[in-house]
Amino acid sequence: MSFDVDLFVIGAGSGGVRAARFAAGFGARVAVAESRYLGGTCVNVGCVPKKLLVYGASYQDSLAHAADFGWQVGKSVFDWSTLIANKNTEISRLNGIYKNLLSNSGVTLHEGHARLLDANTVEINGQKISAAHILIATGGWPSVPKFPGSELAITSNDAFFLEQLPKRVLVIGGGYIAVEFASIFQGLGAETSLLYRGDLFLRGFDQSVREHVRDQLEVSGLDLQFKTDIESLAKTDDGRIKASLKDGRELIVDSVFYGTGRRPMLDNLGLENTGVRLTKQGYIAVDEHYVTAEASISAIGDVIGDDFGGEVATARLQLTPVALAEGMAVARRLFKPDEYRAVNYQLIPTAVFCLPNIGTVGISEEDAVASGHRVNIYESRFKPMKLSLSGSQERSLMKLIVDADSDVVLGCHVVGPDAGELVQGIAVAMKAGATKAIFDDTIGIHPTSAEELVTLRSVTRTVG
Repeated sequence: MSFDVDLFVIGAGSGGVRAARFAAGFGARVAVAESRYLGGTCVNVGCVPKKLLVYGASYQDSLAHAADFGWQVGKSVFDWSTLIANKNTEISRLNGIYKNLLSNSGVTLHEGHARLLDANTVEINGQKISAAHILIATGGWPSVPKFPGSELAITSNDAFFLEQLPKRVLVIGGGYIAVEFASIFQGLGAETSLLYRGDLFLRGFDQSVREHVRDQLEVSGLDLQFKTDIESLAKTDDGRIKASLKDGRELIVDSVFYGTGRRPMLDNLGLENTGVRLTKQGYIAVDEHYVTAEASISAIGDVIGDDFGGEVATARLQLTPVALAEGMAVARRLFKPDEYRAVNYQLIPTAVFCLPNIGTVGISEEDAVASGHRVNIYESRFKPMKLSLSGSQERSLMKLIVDADSDVVLGCHVVGPDAGELVQGIAVAMKAGATKAIFDDTIGIHPTSAEELVTLRSVTRTVG
């Protein structure tokens, strides 16, 4: 059977664009459809603009500590509109880069909503296009639970386009998105509360990290409220929002931000016209090669889950680099099979860009023990040199989790300035199977915070 294209990609986010470009480079005829913005969540309403706002928020502390290093600065005034305008300019520049990447790769871009008519046909802007293979890479979308007044809440999609910075913000959630945005709002000068229904946020992270970040955020002035949740939201007479909590309290704020989760973006995609199956959680079910129950259709990124006993869901991380790796894997499997290799989900480093930053790779102390390891824990907390002349109470955390029998480093967790930058290099060493002895034999760079990881000599505790 003859097809119009070899591969049709639905979604021009990071994973979709990577798959399209590589497939075209392998000689395939490729088309991509995008209904919103090139670059997907990461570029437009995710990691890129978020980190720009984190940088903006970090200047509050830098300006406050400048005098300790001899700089006499005048009264500082933050202007939200300037930050947002400059952010928008940068995002537009990146959108153009993504468009050029596709064009220069020979990929045909269709701007509009694509819908599946069957296992090999897509309809977009009234045009029907047949494809030997179809890749779904439509990403995720913020979700807000339904309750009285829930329509008054904003999400990360909305926060990047607020006309002005709210004076009083209530952030709901305990995941990394909620913690990051609480830091952003607080750092930019908003009076901010973070409310989470559990005992402690960042579930799944190492317990030392969770507790350390809690303590540092409290020192920064962020109001943390655990073990409670929203009952309802309502507008007040002066246009603000009254948040009624399940413990009976009421809070009056200017904005309520929900960072409680994301759902797969599958709206009006036409999946019912195919044999594609969904998991119980509503994600597209794929095998370990990202193939759905419909052999001609694959899926990658934040839309997928595991339904065939593969390794995808057991290690799913909704991260841009993961989607990029998956997109490359699909392109190779379909059009360069001799170079195909499955994505390795072990030892994926990640960062949380709250203030201070979190960087982590490998397993937590709790997971190590639960997996049957007997581990030596090396842990250090100290004031970073950058703050040594200031009165700041901020402390950094560095932690290594080492298998007591093999000496292999199983986990590395850092909280402090530029933690993500630091952990990226550690991830390479851990991928190579580095032992604690190798860390010890590595000469540190002095004076840096990073050298702490190669000078940890005393076992804090042995567990398991």
